[in-house]
Amino acid sequence: MRVLVAGLIGGILMFVWGVMAHMALGLGNVGIKQPVNENVALSGLQEGLGGQAGVYILPSLDPKKMGDAAEVRTYSIKAVRSPYAWVVYQPQGTDMMQMGPQIGRQWASDTLSALALAFVMGLAVLGFRRRLAIAAAAAVFAWLSTMLPYWNWYRFPLDFTLAALAEQLIGWLIAGAAMAWWLGRSEHKLAS
Repeated sequence: MRVLVAGLIGGILMFVWGVMAHMALGLGNVGIKQPVNENVALSGLQEGLGGQAGVYILPSLDPKKMGDAAEVRTYSIKAVRSPYAWVVYQPQGTDMMQMGPQIGRQWASDTLSALALAFVMGLAVLGFRRRLAIAAAAAVFAWLSTMLPYWNWYRFPLDFTLAALAEQLIGWLIAGAAMAWWLGRSEHKLAS
């Protein structure tokens, strides 16, 4: 039960931190740019990508053609001369200002993450500082295993990538401190 409560506390704090980080501090917008001509870009997406939702890397090489030296050479030349884009594409858009479902999913994600972290933090009697170190290590681990590869392979902007580290590390230190305190309450009672 103490792990469940710690996870709920952590999930709430992480969610509130996320709102502050995005709305007040602007960490969620670091590295995100506005298009020079949005209408041209959107019509180009519809024309070039068609009706199939997915993640597109432009320019691209069909994996089936990677064994063909001429195709690889043609792609390499095009890749050097062309712009690069990593596009999450949906042919039918949605109103991003209608955030109700996204807010619910974000709270659920934060809470499930906090529950997993609370479980790890609660496995042993470690003390506040060690539990807080586990929260920090988990945040850095998650960033190193997701955002850094996106920067490396998919060329996410460095400022976007570093802002994600700041958001996650600060958030999980805040949530982790509350969770470590909650989990350690019973230890203090036993020690008294």
